[in-house]
Amino acid sequence: MKIHEYQAKAILAKYDVPVPRGEVAFTVDEVEIAARKIGGSVVVKAQIHAGGRGKGGGVKVAKDAAEAVEIAKKMLGMKLVTHQTGPEGRIVQRLLVEETLPIERELYLGIVLDRAQGKPVFMASAAGGMEIEEVAAKTPELILKEALEPGYGLAAFQARNLAFGMGIPAASVNAAVAAMSALTKAYLANDASLAEINPFILTKDGKVYALDAKITLDDNALYRHKDLVELRDLNEEDPLEVEASRFSLNYIKLDGNIACMVNGAGLAMATMDIVKYAGGSPANFLDVGGGANAEQIRNAFRILLSDPGVKAVLINIFGGILRCDVLATGVVNASRELNVQAPVVVRMEGTNVEKGQEILKASGLNFTIANGMKDAAEKVVRAAAGSAR
Repeated sequence: MKIHEYQAKAILAKYDVPVPRGEVAFTVDEVEIAARKIGGSVVVKAQIHAGGRGKGGGVKVAKDAAEAVEIAKKMLGMKLVTHQTGPEGRIVQRLLVEETLPIERELYLGIVLDRAQGKPVFMASAAGGMEIEEVAAKTPELILKEALEPGYGLAAFQARNLAFGMGIPAASVNAAVAAMSALTKAYLANDASLAEINPFILTKDGKVYALDAKITLDDNALYRHKDLVELRDLNEEDPLEVEASRFSLNYIKLDGNIACMVNGAGLAMATMDIVKYAGGSPANFLDVGGGANAEQIRNAFRILLSDPGVKAVLINIFGGILRCDVLATGVVNASRELNVQAPVVVRMEGTNVEKGQEILKASGLNFTIANGMKDAAEKVVRAAAGSAR
């Protein structure tokens, strides 16, 4: 689960990571109040779940509260397009108003789970203020790494290695070490999958601050953090993905035109791969789970077909807990109820597969039964190419 910058900074502040003084605002009046409270020059920052806001016009410096108000009038409600939002952009509905700081240097700090090592890794770089992916691609030697041992977090010597490695002056090393230690505590205590400060700044008077912050929380651990669940902003998520989560469906919207309904994440990944191999393009990732019922199948169908870009549907099921005849009955009923017009290709294997295929054939609906995954992929690609939906 992604959260906004101001929410991430509130979490970091609880663990004593230094952050600028700032307040979130939802209206122009609230921007004026916040700017006057902070005093002097302020930064007005659009709050959306995407990077690159500055390049898209979502970060502006105001010399006083009056200028902050004029910026807010233009920024609130604007469609902010960045390299991470895609051309559809995001509508700005909230702003962060912060004090400006005398920046001497911009650095980078981040913690992410390294699945190869099976442990979190703390990353630091002197190339702050840039996209870390760009730094990794062009100058990987600038990224310093320290693995976090389970139960120990970031050791003091590791933090000092990173601080000196980034060239932080000796007078500011202790402050940087404390900030890195605090960031680690925040990451671990909140079951984050990513915690990033970019830039992590050194000011002209030798202090350090998290000038920007990004935290992504592990959805699977949110049951332990009821307070963090409230930070979710549904306006920043795809409406179909939000709808799918209401029915415990694992759905991610993609850019293709072939909808995929599969049981099991591994099978879903393999299905998308073989669709691509056959020359098609998946419209989604959808795992209905091993124990899906008729209601979930109906809602899965409805969500898949709510995507106007879908030209055909591929159902790829291995019947274990979910028997093939139960699936077939659910698919037939859902197709009739929703008046499905798009061609549907079904590949089933497992328990009661013959009975399931008979149910589909007897329905009189627009189903094509495939023999194996390769056959299914080829048939659905052809169906999508010839669909007028």
